[in-house]
Amino acid sequence: MNLSYWEIKSWFTNVDFTIVGSGIVGLSCALRLKEQFPKAKIVILEKGMLPQGASTKNAGFACFGSLSELLDDLKTHSEDQVIQLVEKRVKGLQLLRDTLGDAAINYQNNGGYELFLKDDMLFETCLSKRVDINNLLQPIFRKEVFSVKSNHFHFKNIKEQYVFNQFEAQIDTGAMMEGLLLKVQTAGVKILNNITVEGFSEASNSVKIKTNAVEFSSSKLFIATNGFASQLIAEIVKPARAQVLITKPIKNLLIKGTFHLDKGYYYFRNIDDRILLGGGRNLDFKGEETTEFAETEIIQNKLEHLLKTIILPETSFEIEQRWSGIMGVGKQKNTIVKPLSNHVYCGVKLGGMGIAIGSLVGKELAELIA
Repeated sequence: MNLSYWEIKSWFTNVDFTIVGSGIVGLSCALRLKEQFPKAKIVILEKGMLPQGASTKNAGFACFGSLSELLDDLKTHSEDQVIQLVEKRVKGLQLLRDTLGDAAINYQNNGGYELFLKDDMLFETCLSKRVDINNLLQPIFRKEVFSVKSNHFHFKNIKEQYVFNQFEAQIDTGAMMEGLLLKVQTAGVKILNNITVEGFSEASNSVKIKTNAVEFSSSKLFIATNGFASQLIAEIVKPARAQVLITKPIKNLLIKGTFHLDKGYYYFRNIDDRILLGGGRNLDFKGEETTEFAETEIIQNKLEHLLKTIILPETSFEIEQRWSGIMGVGKQKNTIVKPLSNHVYCGVKLGGMGIAIGSLVGKELAELIA
């Protein structure tokens, strides 16, 4: 299809900044670029109908890591690195809240709970290390983060005590993305959907971008595709699929808050009187290292089993929807925000913490050219 003179002139001529990916990182990058360069012409290219990688697929946890996750991180990261990870997540969440406002994203600080299976020895480890982790996080929160509470949610087949995180919250993912999209478009940024970037080449003063629909040049190019990054750049970012299901509304559902199980590999919450449950990547790490949106029998069966035996053992329920999202992970949990060349930059590898750090990564990405 040949584009008209007007289409080329309005959308693809004299482009200052092109951003690949309209998720949290890409939109946050665009907002910061507009603050720094108000007159700049900014185009965002999104290959999906929606920003569908993980930004519109996640469970809406405003979290920075459960106790067992942080203990696990200490096996591969130094104490200083873990502190930096948590601090970055906390700052990112605050930036998201400041950008959109708590009401717009339905931010609810109901706390987070980590549950442990009856035969899971990890609980004893968490109990013995809880004070140490609280002390480690003291400079960030100035209060005790993790405490121990008794099971009052009537879950079954778990230990009678769980670890409570008073600072964990939840948001409405759809409302968050609607708010970011509106803010970006109001600022004059152009967002083009169903456009796949097939490659790019750098010239002396610009980048030539080849897509499935058009080729054009941009002064700068920002890659914000997270789990899909390896399709465009040579950074080590592995895709990690996360599968989710949600029930139909359940009467008198008293579960409130965000919940983690098995080092955070399973997570659930109440949303609109439904249970949203996701996870299970640990059942098939290699199989879930994919960019294909799909659900698998082994993981979906496990999620349903958890609903029947632990979360809703005495309540009838029906599954209404199932879906998956694609995260970007690596051996360590630090993000990759850096110049790739004179005119190309990337902000990727969010490690499943997109809500927490996406806004901050986008801001850092834009500020690479400040």
